[in-house]
Amino acid sequence: MKKQTSTNFKRKTVSILNGVKFSNYVKMLYVVSVSFLYSCSTGTSKPVDSPPPALPVITISSADETVYQEYPASIEGAANVEIRPQVSGALDRIYIDEGAKVHQGQLLFKINDRPYQEQLNQAKANLQAAEAARENAELEVEKKIRLVENKVLTDFQLKAAQSALSVANASVQQAKSAVESAKINLDYTQIRATSAGYIGRLLKKQGSLVNPADAEPLTQLSDVHTLHVYFSLSENDFIDFKRGVDGQTLEQKLQQVPPVALVLSDQSIYEHTGKIDMVDGQFDKNTGAITLRATFSNPAGILRNGNTGRIRLEKQYHEILLVPQLATVEIQDKIFVYAVNDDHKVIQQPITVVGKSGENYLVDKGLKSGDRIVYKGIELLQDGQVINPVIAEKENIQ
Repeated sequence: MKKQTSTNFKRKTVSILNGVKFSNYVKMLYVVSVSFLYSCSTGTSKPVDSPPPALPVITISSADETVYQEYPASIEGAANVEIRPQVSGALDRIYIDEGAKVHQGQLLFKINDRPYQEQLNQAKANLQAAEAARENAELEVEKKIRLVENKVLTDFQLKAAQSALSVANASVQQAKSAVESAKINLDYTQIRATSAGYIGRLLKKQGSLVNPADAEPLTQLSDVHTLHVYFSLSENDFIDFKRGVDGQTLEQKLQQVPPVALVLSDQSIYEHTGKIDMVDGQFDKNTGAITLRATFSNPAGILRNGNTGRIRLEKQYHEILLVPQLATVEIQDKIFVYAVNDDHKVIQQPITVVGKSGENYLVDKGLKSGDRIVYKGIELLQDGQVINPVIAEKENIQ
C-alpha cells in the first residue's frame, strides 16, 4: 500500500514538473518570437558593412611645360594722321581715291589757288615799293652827309635822314616777310601726304569749301608698314611678367622678352611675330592695369589701323606638377584634391594653382611628384574615407 502510494506520488510530481517545463518552453518561445518580430519591424539589426568604393587613382608627376596667355589688343599704324587744310578755299581737285596706297610727298588735294596767287603778287609789289623807298632814303643820307661836311646842314638833319633809312630797311624786311607768307599760303593749296600709307574715307567732295577750323578732316592717312599693338596687364600679371624675364632694369628685361604672337579675330595666327618695346609710365587708376606695346612688321599691308586681336604671351615652367582639372574641387575660392595615402584613405588636400595648360592645372604647392590622387568620383568623398584605388589608364586622363 505504501509502495503504491509512493509510486503515485512520483507520477504526480513528474507530471507537475513536465507541465512546468512545457509552460516555460512555451513562454520562452513566445519571447524569442516577439523579439525577432520587433527587431524586424524596428530595424535594429546590425547592418552588413559595405565594401569601400573602387575609384580611379592617378600618380602625379612633374614636367617642363610651356603655357600661353592671351590679352585683348588694339592695332594701330605707326602713323595715323588727319589730313586737314591749312588755308581756306574751294576744293579744286582730288587726286586720290579712298583706300589708295600713297607715298610720302604725293599730291592728294588742291585748293583753288587764285586768291593766294594774287596775294603773292601783291606782296611782291609791296616789296618792290619798299626797296625803291629804301634806295631814296639811302640817297638822301648820302646827300646830307656831304652837306653836313660842308657845314651847310646840321647833324640833326643828317640823323633824321638816317632814321628814315632805318624805317625804309624795316619796310623792306616786312615786305619780304609778306612775300614768304604768301608763298607758304600758296603752297598750302597743294595738300600732300606726310608719310607713306593708305588713304581713308574722303569726307569732302570736289567743289566743297574747306577751312582749317572744320570739325572733320579731309581724310585720314595710316602708315601701316609697321604696326603698334597695344594691350594691358593687371598688376599681378605685370609683376609675374617682369619676374619671368632676365635683366636688372625694365629696359634690359624688354630686350630679353621673347617674340610674341598676334591672334587675329578669326583665331588665326598672324604670320609675323612682334617685339614688346614699350611699357606705359604708370598704371591706369580706373582699371588697375598698365599698357604695353608690341611692334609688328606689316610689309604686305594685310592689317590696317583699327584691327583687333589678342597678344599671346609665352611662359615656360620647369618641373611643374600637372593635375587634371577633373580631379579637383573648388570650395570657397580654394582648390582641393583628394590625396590617397598608403592605407588607401583619402585626404582633402589644398593646392596652389599657378596656371592652366589644356585640361590640366599647373600646381606648385600642396602636392609633390609621386603623390596619388583620386581622378574621378570625388563628389561624394569625405575626408578620411577608405577607398579601393584602381589605377586609371593613361588614355583616360588625357
